[in-house]
Amino acid sequence: MTSERLYLYDTTLRDGAQTRGVDFTVRDKNTVAGWLDDLGLDYIEGGWPGANPTDTAFFADPPPLKKTCFAAFGMTRRPSCRASEDAGLQTVLSTSAPVVCLVGKTWDFHVTEALGISREENLDVISSSIEEAAAQGKEVLFDAEHFFDGYKANPAYALACLHAALEAGARWLVLCDTNGGALPQEVASIVREVSDSVSAEKLGFHGHNDTGNAVANSLAAVGEGCRMVQGTLGGLGERCGNADLFTLIPTLMKKMGFDVGVSEEGLRGLTALSHAFNKLLDRNADACAPYVGASAFAHKGGLHASAVAKRPSLYEHMEPAWVGNAREVLMSNQAGQANMLMKLKALNIDVDPDDPQLTTLLEAVKQREHEGYAYDYAQGSFAVLALRKLGRLKAPFSLQEFTVNNQGVLAHDGRCHIVVQAQLRITIGGVETRVMADGNGPVNSLDSALRKALLEPFPELKTVKLTDFRVRILDADTATGATTRVLLESQDEATKTSWTSVGVSTNIVGASLEALIDAYLFKLALL
Repeated sequence: MTSERLYLYDTTLRDGAQTRGVDFTVRDKNTVAGWLDDLGLDYIEGGWPGANPTDTAFFADPPPLKKTCFAAFGMTRRPSCRASEDAGLQTVLSTSAPVVCLVGKTWDFHVTEALGISREENLDVISSSIEEAAAQGKEVLFDAEHFFDGYKANPAYALACLHAALEAGARWLVLCDTNGGALPQEVASIVREVSDSVSAEKLGFHGHNDTGNAVANSLAAVGEGCRMVQGTLGGLGERCGNADLFTLIPTLMKKMGFDVGVSEEGLRGLTALSHAFNKLLDRNADACAPYVGASAFAHKGGLHASAVAKRPSLYEHMEPAWVGNAREVLMSNQAGQANMLMKLKALNIDVDPDDPQLTTLLEAVKQREHEGYAYDYAQGSFAVLALRKLGRLKAPFSLQEFTVNNQGVLAHDGRCHIVVQAQLRITIGGVETRVMADGNGPVNSLDSALRKALLEPFPELKTVKLTDFRVRILDADTATGATTRVLLESQDEATKTSWTSVGVSTNIVGASLEALIDAYLFKLALL
């Protein structure tokens, strides 16, 4: 363990913007830059000014940063002109960003084949470009493109490129695994050899994830002396992405003991930051993401849960609160009594461990999981089932029957135009009533009818909204007669509490209605 300083360089807004399906607006870039500054990263690479209108606009009105250094990305000069006359290079240098990262070739194969120039001329391209940037008062990073492939092909020339950049005034020499094909042992060996002739204090690492080793390669580079690591939030990046800072930061801090400029408070905000970032990208979070994923500290197996109940470190490599995450014990057909007791405690359902109804509840969970229910996802339905089996559910309403009518026509354009109407016969407080409501589909019409019946006697339901609706066919071989699982995610806007309910049936309407009822019962019984 060490308290040595290690510098973090985020390239989400440039390299991450090359991710398929990601398209940052200027507003997005400002938002992310603010988050990264609050987190305490050393450098934020804002993009490539002049390469596209978004980056140009972003650099024209840069975000106010309290701690983080703002960096512009660009390339070394074109071989056909002087650095002082290269319009692209000068555009990058003309911004107010105090740091520039210039990418240059270090693989002789690229020099002769892609640039079509001699090796000696490429060395001059590197040195003259960095001299120009340093002369304008910039802190300069040399992005040694394809360094590991270049080093394996021609070590002497790859090193010559680094020395040319260093002698021209580069503060950092960033060794890039541009193709993402290097393995940890290769990275470690090459960085070790490079550090024999270049001070490791000047070395950084930039890894791509094409072999799934971007984080491992970054740690290998750090282990051999690199003192800058580059990465992106969530591992965004071209092709398979870059090293994930959500994984690197806690690993470097808690596993390797480095000072990375991030405070303990900032580390505790890491899970919340990952949620906010995924929301900005409008994408589902990776539940299995290390440290910040919903499943990172989730325990499903009964043996694991039993051990965790005694001492969490038996099955957890660190305290989840360190990164702002939380331990979760899941209910499923893999669960034992320890899972159940811990889950009930988390739901604030007090129960005697010797209560014989616990066995009944556990058997019910396992049987229902066999039928297609998924209680490891649906904590809302598990809570309702638990209260019911423990004899504690005072059902505030009871649905007697329902009808859903679809009326529609097939238009000339071949589309079906349908009006759906749901009718319910429901008992509330011993009084039976009938309600009817229209919707844009059977589930929406049923939900509208339920709310129409329930909102007046239970006004607390007004703050509940459905936020997600997922359907899975469980036995596709039976075609249209297949069993269907419906998962509904709900949120109480007043408390910001979210929960999921589940329904299973050979009829999607029946499955949906079951999940809807559990969603409202959870709110009324437990919130």
